[in-house]
Amino acid sequence: MSTPDEVQPQRERTTMYVVIGIVVVALMVLGVVVFRSAKDNQQAEDKADQFIAGLQAAGAPAPPRDEVIRVLGSDGGATCEDPNNALNRAIFYSMLTNGAAGPGIRPVVADRRFVAGQLLILKVYCPEELPDFQNFVDKIKSADVAG
Repeated sequence: MSTPDEVQPQRERTTMYVVIGIVVVALMVLGVVVFRSAKDNQQAEDKADQFIAGLQAAGAPAPPRDEVIRVLGSDGGATCEDPNNALNRAIFYSMLTNGAAGPGIRPVVADRRFVAGQLLILKVYCPEELPDFQNFVDKIKSADVAG
């Protein structure tokens, strides 16, 4: 039996080795990213459990755990994205209205549980933002208005 002669040019083999090397490096990077996201998932689950326990202790109905994990993640999501800036405060104020649109929209006395839920999110997910937001909330007129 004889060994066949190599007919593939050196340049093609080099190109193939480079492509395989790039694929291996990309898979290694992907492995590191997946490993870190698994760590974030555990942190998100722990924080979701803490948030749900806080809601239940306050007597509020708790959303499903998987929804809390999906929406708030491990960092609080959009809720913790600078809650003390003017736009986020304006959005918060817009939720404290009668539900009408246009000229019929009016501010209302907010239920304390609504404000408490927002504060609980900040307490669990971004406690460094809580003191400033607490000062903001202390100025809002609230009462036990919902049954």
